[in-house]
Amino acid sequence: MAIDLNTIQYKNKKIPVLFEKHKTLPIFNLQLVFKNSGYINDVNLSGLTSISSSMLNEGTLKDGAIKFSSKLEDNAIDIYVNSGLETFVIEVSCLEDQYTLALKFLHELLKNPNISENSLEKIKKRHISKLASKQNDFDYIASTNLKALIYKNTPLEHSNIGNEEDINKITLSNVQNKLSSALNINNLIIVAGGSISYEKLKQDLKLIFDELKDEKTNTFKKIEFSSKPNTSIIKKDTEQSYIYFASPFDISYDSKDNYKAKLASQILGASGFGSRLMEEIRVKNGLAYSVHATFINKKSYSSFSGYLQTKISNTNKAKDMVEKIVSKFVKNGVTQEELDATKKFLLGSEPLRTETFSQKLSNAFSLFYKDLPLDYNKKELDLIKNISLEELNTFIKKHNEIKNISFSIVTK
Repeated sequence: MAIDLNTIQYKNKKIPVLFEKHKTLPIFNLQLVFKNSGYINDVNLSGLTSISSSMLNEGTLKDGAIKFSSKLEDNAIDIYVNSGLETFVIEVSCLEDQYTLALKFLHELLKNPNISENSLEKIKKRHISKLASKQNDFDYIASTNLKALIYKNTPLEHSNIGNEEDINKITLSNVQNKLSSALNINNLIIVAGGSISYEKLKQDLKLIFDELKDEKTNTFKKIEFSSKPNTSIIKKDTEQSYIYFASPFDISYDSKDNYKAKLASQILGASGFGSRLMEEIRVKNGLAYSVHATFINKKSYSSFSGYLQTKISNTNKAKDMVEKIVSKFVKNGVTQEELDATKKFLLGSEPLRTETFSQKLSNAFSLFYKDLPLDYNKKELDLIKNISLEELNTFIKKHNEIKNISFSIVTK
């Protein structure tokens, strides 16, 4: 089985389609992925995209949430809408014999969604309740406070849920405008697979396309990291300190050096036991039960970020140790032993990440979205296999910016 990249001609447009024929299982899965339509565009009203996607999970105006949900459940059909930082996604899954009915329900939802004042008020209350429930979630507080520190005055300053003040301001008109912008055929990427034929899917989807907007393609600018390292401390009635940290990582999402970043990330903090941060902070000094850090590299932003929990009395020591470990990592690079062990792990584990049907579809979309060929994984493994210690250390030493670490600490 292989995933193919195709296009569907609809009017004067060519819509990209990632499709895999699955002959052994009588299933169907469809994702309508609208790029550049996530909460990165929530410039003035945080939480708007999340609330708008939740509104589409309230069924049709005719049936309402409960009746529409019951119709789906009675036929083992799942239609779920969610949004992230960069994308807005509608997913449909069912057995093959319910394929036609599933697309019928999707068409009804897009044609006549339950965009009503009652639904909006219910969703807003649900979001505000969710925010209230996180007031004693110290990981959430430290994480969101870090974003506010390093991404001030950008959509990343808040979580996707938003904040209570902005949520209360959101009107039905705001939601309608957001959905009109998000459900834009010019931003659409189709990800699908199952036992149905591609030719049948291609014909049937055109009815769905009729319900999408035809507007100017959405775009966004990459969010820049705050230039100066800073530390924010929040006092709470807690038994330990929650330390979240991040620094700039100057690399583009489509950089030819991304495989080097993957290796460096594993060695520094992403691999758990055996990583520099875990070995120094937990194993040798007993300052934390676990510590994790990784390089993040998306179209919208890139950073080095991590977190740990420690005893209140060890807060400053743990913070200082993070800074020293990262500084030493940039200055001296990695050892041949670390590189060999990480190569062995990645070469053995990466193929397992695309074993299942859903993993393969998700991976294919990720590659396409990043403008990479669908066979990039194999090429990346070859690059990892053949990289020398000198090449990796040259890359690491170039990224002196990751030493400029900002901290968000929740402590007693």
